[in-house]
Amino acid sequence: MSREELYIQYHGLFFSKEAHSVNSLKFAQEFSFENDVIAVTYPKSGTVWMAPWLENNRLAMVVDKLKSPRVLVTHFPYHLMPRALSCICLSQAIYVMRNPKDIIVSFYYFHQMTGFWKIREHLTTYLFFCSLQKKMNKTLWFNVLLLVVFGKWTDHVKSWKHNNLGDRIMFITYEEMKEDLPAALRRISSFLGKNLSDETIHTIAEHCSFNAMKDNPMSNFSLVPKTYMDSDKSTFFRKGVVGDWKNHFTPEQLSRFTSTINKEMEGESFSLPWSLD
Repeated sequence: MSREELYIQYHGLFFSKEAHSVNSLKFAQEFSFENDVIAVTYPKSGTVWMAPWLENNRLAMVVDKLKSPRVLVTHFPYHLMPRALSCICLSQAIYVMRNPKDIIVSFYYFHQMTGFWKIREHLTTYLFFCSLQKKMNKTLWFNVLLLVVFGKWTDHVKSWKHNNLGDRIMFITYEEMKEDLPAALRRISSFLGKNLSDETIHTIAEHCSFNAMKDNPMSNFSLVPKTYMDSDKSTFFRKGVVGDWKNHFTPEQLSRFTSTINKEMEGESFSLPWSLD
């Protein structure tokens, strides 16, 4: 299948036609936020920890059934978000960041299981790991996370770091949640103005642990037909660990990756919460 058959190009970014349409993307951009919570992630950064999709085909069909405050998830960069979020309203945003080296590993294995992202020659992650596995010449040009859906990781992070939401946004990392999920839940709870008991925090953490979600058919995508997501090739919840990139990157590739990210981040007023070396 051609790229045009599998993807929509919308405002310069690629979106899978399996989950998106021009109408759903326009609906998302015109969404009217009220007293809602939007969780934001770049793909493969811990999205399943967060809810219904803002830009998904199905939101228009279910949005009226969602009780206020509505909790939604998006992969949108900040500049594609509805104007209503930036205006004076009570909605809040939680941005989840993940080390890009682990993202690219997770992305690679995710591509193996999906039936709707088949043009891997257009996906930088695939090119990167083809080079890694010596399936292609090591002189192959690549620019990390350039042509994947939702755009470059660096552009996504920068767009949300340069928001105008003030104290209505909090940033948290995948690594923080992996290290101490109850503590992360307390941070989120405090940000949302909720005073959850220790018992409630413990219960949520138990149900949202990696192992519990991996075994839960409502979160592990095992009920999805294999034509879309084939768990025999790679499970949706694969490892869920921090630092798996160390098992995949060569020293040369780590150097090139770090150089590319550092160049992309030149002149930024914020620093990343992990070392890229």
